[in-house]
Amino acid sequence: MNKIFNPERKDWEAILKRPTQTVDDIEATVNAVFSEIKNKGDEAVAKYTDLFDGVKLTNFQVSSVEISEAKKQVSEELKEAISLAKSNIEKFHAAQRTEKIKLSTTSGVDCWQEKRPIQKVGLYIPGGSAPLFSTILMLATPANLAGCREVILCTPPDKTGKINPVILYTAALCGVDKIFKIGGIQAIGAMTFGTESVPGVYKIFGPGNQFVTVAKQLATKQNVAIDMPAGPSELLVVADDTAIPAFVASDLLSQAEHGADSQVILVSTSKNLLALVEIELEKQLQVLPRKELAERSVANSKMIYVDNDKAALELINEYGPEHFIICSKNEELYVNGIMNAGSVFIGNYTPESAGDYASGTNHTLPTNGYSKQYSGVNLDSFLKSMTFQKISKEGIKNIGPSIEIMAEAEGLQAHKNAVTLRLKELK
Repeated sequence: MNKIFNPERKDWEAILKRPTQTVDDIEATVNAVFSEIKNKGDEAVAKYTDLFDGVKLTNFQVSSVEISEAKKQVSEELKEAISLAKSNIEKFHAAQRTEKIKLSTTSGVDCWQEKRPIQKVGLYIPGGSAPLFSTILMLATPANLAGCREVILCTPPDKTGKINPVILYTAALCGVDKIFKIGGIQAIGAMTFGTESVPGVYKIFGPGNQFVTVAKQLATKQNVAIDMPAGPSELLVVADDTAIPAFVASDLLSQAEHGADSQVILVSTSKNLLALVEIELEKQLQVLPRKELAERSVANSKMIYVDNDKAALELINEYGPEHFIICSKNEELYVNGIMNAGSVFIGNYTPESAGDYASGTNHTLPTNGYSKQYSGVNLDSFLKSMTFQKISKEGIKNIGPSIEIMAEAEGLQAHKNAVTLRLKELK
């Protein structure tokens, strides 16, 4: 990892730059694929599945037979682990329900807000270098709790045209039965425009590589909403001499192994800790099955020493990490002071992996600094707030004159007339 000591504020932007391509680098490719899918549907999806995933498919939807076979291939031990995680995720997201808000703003004027589910949602589940079946739990569980009418799932096939059995098992467990063997840009395009096989949706959820992230952003130009820009994974750890170096190193590597474009950062007020973590990183890296990917990620990552916790907190808020681990004697300072982070993990015994799988919080989180504007996925991500109002004769008399004055001041005579006619009828 690159070591940086007491960087000046003017250099923060350059130091904290993510190792990702810009939208401009990818946009032309995404637009070309989108245009073809819009015009040619399944034919274009098949073309790009062959080109990008190296497999020729004529039927994209997973059959009930394939789902039944997949269930048999998943061990009971793994099924029990998935069940525990699903239970915790359900508990945490069910607790996020809010009641209808209703009040009279003026005598005779009743206003209220209710939530309605988004009717059609699409879930994108990465399956390239790692089959992220846990993401199904994170997305399908709140979708079900919200009451979404139609939930479809896209995930890339392997070279033989199959989907990892655990992905199929988890999807079925969560009640998702419309599963399509489509990945990458073509999956986002299919859910955006709809094809002969794939239904179009109103909102797309799920993480992915840089191409998927840009595809989701461009889908918003086609009247499709997205959860957030969720690209390559990232983690920032703040730690001092109270942290356990082996734990810190393991957390950094847990994100680095996602891929070469993942980024991990360690910020510390202790030079000694940085040295100890560096030793642990090298030791643990040697035994990782995904060593090559992790090594490339670590090469893009940084260890940053700062003199004090205040400076550390300012730098962290400037970065806006997807995942943020706090292992510091000044824990309270960071917990109360963090403004920009997707999800926060506190203490030596709270690994980021817990949030990825089974603690109950959602792991679909904003990356690339978008935690400054976006929340991670939650129950409300699958709901819309709708407002209602009912005004009585008394109510229109109470607020009508103010409406008339304001409408006239804005030069909107028809707005004024809509009230004036009612008030005249009530005289």
